[in-house]
Amino acid sequence: MNYLAPATVEEAANMLSEQPAAKVFAGATDVIPQIRAGRPEPETLIDLKGIARLTSVNHAGGTWTIGAATPTVELTENAELAAELPGLVEAAGLIGSDQIQNRCSLGGNLCNASPAADSVPAMIVNGARAVIASGSGTRTVPVADIATGPGATSLAEGEFVVEIEVDSPPANTGDAYLRMIPRTEMDIAVVGVGARITLDDTGTCTSATVALGAVAPTAVRVPDAEAALIGSTLDDAALAAVAEAAAAACNPIDDKRGTVAYRRQVAGVLARRAVVAAAQRAADDNQQGAQR
Repeated sequence: MNYLAPATVEEAANMLSEQPAAKVFAGATDVIPQIRAGRPEPETLIDLKGIARLTSVNHAGGTWTIGAATPTVELTENAELAAELPGLVEAAGLIGSDQIQNRCSLGGNLCNASPAADSVPAMIVNGARAVIASGSGTRTVPVADIATGPGATSLAEGEFVVEIEVDSPPANTGDAYLRMIPRTEMDIAVVGVGARITLDDTGTCTSATVALGAVAPTAVRVPDAEAALIGSTLDDAALAAVAEAAAAACNPIDDKRGTVAYRRQVAGVLARRAVVAAAQRAADDNQQGAQR
């Protein structure tokens, strides 16, 4: 196997153009175990960690730009990012162990295309966008459009994700991510739920986004849950509707980690809890804004 370490996005794109069979990686926390498990070994591995643009975090013009290969430990230790997007940071902090956190990244978690990827529902509810590079330039697409199925993405040959863009949330907005796992840590989600809520000064929901992970071939939005929340004060009836909609949106499988019925039940429970957590953060933001 050949190992290449480009220093720029352009250099990496040229390498991929010249070697279509090459595989890029952002941290190798997925690709190495996959190779050891028997997947075909690529002729060439291209390490993206040496590209400064892919390992930086910037906040300018109301937008966060997170390098696709930035270790997630740098996100969990970024106080400003955690204050604005706590749910996204929480999700990033659940990817693997402390050791893995020094290598894993949002870009890698996204492009591995696991249905149970923790960061993906959290990115989706925050409207995250992926900047994709190739030999012909760059394009930007919603993160929700990247994974097309387990282990499959919409990236064309020679393309790779350079950055994740996330706009700063509006005032009185909160996000949250919750997951259910059999063990206390270092396990794969049986169900994961991301939620983002915006409230007005009366406590009425004016915007809502809910996304599920690990219950379908890709992460899925739950429009019926979102519709039930908008215009409500998140009363019991609205939260019950959220739980029902989340359970109905599932398309899970039976496996050793959980049955279809179990995953649907858990999805409803976690969706309700994630919405409440996000709404509490939105209310706290509203109160802090009033005090300022």
